[in-house]
Amino acid sequence: MQHVAVIDYGMGNLRSVSKALESVAANDVAIEVTADPDRILAASHVVFPGVGAIRDCISELQRLELDDVIREVASKKPFLGVCLGMQALLSRSEENGGIDSLDIIPGNVSHFDITNDANGERLKVPHMGWNKVNQSLSHPLWNDIEQDSRFYFVHSYFVSPNEASVTAATTAYPDDFTSAIHKNNVFAVQFHPEKSQHVGLQLLKNFLAWDGQS
Repeated sequence: MQHVAVIDYGMGNLRSVSKALESVAANDVAIEVTADPDRILAASHVVFPGVGAIRDCISELQRLELDDVIREVASKKPFLGVCLGMQALLSRSEENGGIDSLDIIPGNVSHFDITNDANGERLKVPHMGWNKVNQSLSHPLWNDIEQDSRFYFVHSYFVSPNEASVTAATTAYPDDFTSAIHKNNVFAVQFHPEKSQHVGLQLLKNFLAWDGQS
């Protein structure tokens, strides 16, 4: 049986993420929300969700001794980061006065510095609601998802990876920012697939079918 571990470190829409995964999983796929390092390490697929502040995220991962576990599974298993779970993969975030993160994907996390959009109207931070996702490359997680499909976002910070090649999608608010990244067996998204209706469920279904190869 395929075993999918949703990492529980006390932050994230764990129930909604696990329920969304269960809704697209085959009968032989077990979805488990867990903070047990051994269960996470034994899983075939790992999901790293998150909402809230990065300092609390990193602090809880360290307290639960999950930071190194995440680094290990992100080096060898199909791995999906969601929202804060994406931002935490970068090297450093300017949130909370600046904090070092997991450094799995070299780069930084920055706050939106927004003035006005093309119509002269000031955009709000956080960036909240539905927005288009422009796929930058072909990837198994984009299977059966149309270009510029709309996904649901809630965030005030965005990732800036050092290497442009890891950007898997961009979104405009009003300038383009990286809304999905990929590297080897890691894929991560700034939006919430569990809140993005059929396109979000398709992405989760694609993840469960993914072998970690691009």
